[in-house]
Amino acid sequence: MLELAGIIVLGILAQWVAWKFKIPAILPLILIGLFVGPISTLLSEDGSQWIQPIWNGEKGLFPGEGLFYFVSLAIGIILFEGGLTLRRGEISKVGPVIGKLISLGSAVTFIGAGVAAHYVFGLDWRISFLFAALIIVTGPTVITPILRNIPLKKDVSAVLKWEGILIDPIGALVAVLVFEFISVEGDAGFTKQALVEFGKILLIGFSFGIAGGYALYIAIKKKWIPHYLLNVVALSVVLLIFVESDLFAHESGLLSVVVMGMFLGNSDLPNLKELLYFKESLSVLLISILFILLAANIDLQDLLLVYNWKTAILLAIIIFFLRPLGVFLSTVGSTLKTNEKMFISWVGPRGIVAAGIASLFGTKLVNQGVPGAEYITPLVFVVVLVTVLLNATTARYFASIVGVFLKSSEGIVVIGASKVSRLIGTYLEKNGRHVVLVDTNRLNIEKAKELGLEAINANIFSDDLTDNIELNDVGFLLAMTGNDEINKQALTRFGDSLGENGSYRLMNNQEMKIKDNVTNKNLISKTHDYIKLTEVAREFPSIQEISVDTQEKFLKLLGHIQNEYNAVPLFLKDDTNEIFFIDNPTTMEVSEGCQLVYLGKPIDFEDVVTATNDTEEDIE
Repeated sequence: MLELAGIIVLGILAQWVAWKFKIPAILPLILIGLFVGPISTLLSEDGSQWIQPIWNGEKGLFPGEGLFYFVSLAIGIILFEGGLTLRRGEISKVGPVIGKLISLGSAVTFIGAGVAAHYVFGLDWRISFLFAALIIVTGPTVITPILRNIPLKKDVSAVLKWEGILIDPIGALVAVLVFEFISVEGDAGFTKQALVEFGKILLIGFSFGIAGGYALYIAIKKKWIPHYLLNVVALSVVLLIFVESDLFAHESGLLSVVVMGMFLGNSDLPNLKELLYFKESLSVLLISILFILLAANIDLQDLLLVYNWKTAILLAIIIFFLRPLGVFLSTVGSTLKTNEKMFISWVGPRGIVAAGIASLFGTKLVNQGVPGAEYITPLVFVVVLVTVLLNATTARYFASIVGVFLKSSEGIVVIGASKVSRLIGTYLEKNGRHVVLVDTNRLNIEKAKELGLEAINANIFSDDLTDNIELNDVGFLLAMTGNDEINKQALTRFGDSLGENGSYRLMNNQEMKIKDNVTNKNLISKTHDYIKLTEVAREFPSIQEISVDTQEKFLKLLGHIQNEYNAVPLFLKDDTNEIFFIDNPTTMEVSEGCQLVYLGKPIDFEDVVTATNDTEEDIE
């Protein structure tokens, strides 16, 4: 009991450390596992491990093949969650570069690493290509923490983000297929019977996966499952499909749950996001336990197998040759610059799925007596550790060397995607600013996307925004919802990270009552709250520009607009198209070519005519 409780506590502690220091969780998890496992034999008086995953007659957690079964089921759940994230629509919209990276880039890694493993270590071709299939996978859990605090151009961060998301289930599927072919091929060679068995695994895996996904889809769609049982029923169906598929065709369970996840992920289930959140939470717990167990179960002799110059050569080929080759081939003809390609080539850490499946497959093949199978687990673990350590410690420095750092974080995130937010977002986007609208209202999000704006369906109380590496270039935060608590919470929680250059919110009802005495510098407007802004946008749905060339004229015009017209001053734009938020009007520098940007009716003031409307059509 002490060992099991210790693993859970250490696992969650590792997750917290990873969050605190913004590093991939897999790094502290594996290091803790190695320390309480094989390394602890060097420290204990009797040479025993502090945590023994397999029962050896005196101590241990899982008797017999208990650990093997637990790992199988846990990996099945993790792969199902990965399958849920793979959607056809996302593949089609991410662009040709990412499509080539997950196809051509993966093929380069698969073939190149397989050949390298065979000739460097002298491994059998089957084991070599299983190793190669396992290290295809990167994954968002290792990419996101590394890139979260590196201000990158949106295109670069988007490529790395989507590659990690899409290649996770694809790489897992390739690894499962290679493993299953090895399992049925055995010592009989590439015989007709082996091909028949392989075909049987594919047929059963795909059939059970689609059938299980369809059955769960119908049950949820027709509301046969009460809401409070939805997540646990989905979990039980995943486990049922995994086990039943394995009974009909040995080793087909992993394939079936990946297919099942992909089926549901591409369905129109309204509960899909809720289901995904549950699976993500469960995956965090399983991963925390799983990787300490797997690392602790590695024998010290297995580590010594790869403690040689051959491993260094193999790592060098993978990191310094195959990854850049795959990236540069995949980005031929793209708009990415050479320095951006170099940075993408450098960032290729292997992830949780690779390490987990490697341990599972390695154990199975060792038990089957496949020659060279003992190299799979330690080799993949070394690749994972080295690539994660290398990227976690050098990514920011390398970004600086090759010059992909953004000089300043000028992007703007707008909390709330209402009509007013969409008007302002459209204007800012047309003036060269990266704008992201965030809302929980799907209808608002859809309307924003129809206007060509980037919009995220997310809750500010979740971790969706902190984990989104595409917001790395954001330096301004506008909280523009109709809920004052949400606006204040947005500034409190994200003011330092997303609003480092400026955080602003709308006035609340109380401030509206005393608006003449309001001194808060974080207000978007000192005269209009959400309701008043909405009324203005409904009557005059356009952003106006009016020229000002002196501060005196600027201040006079500002007061005129606020007091005489139902209009809302927003920004000051200079002659270089740079936009400034109106914090303290009396200290703002105004010169020839500047324009006051406001929401409302076009006006004439002291012979200064308004510029043409930036937005002619009514944004509904």
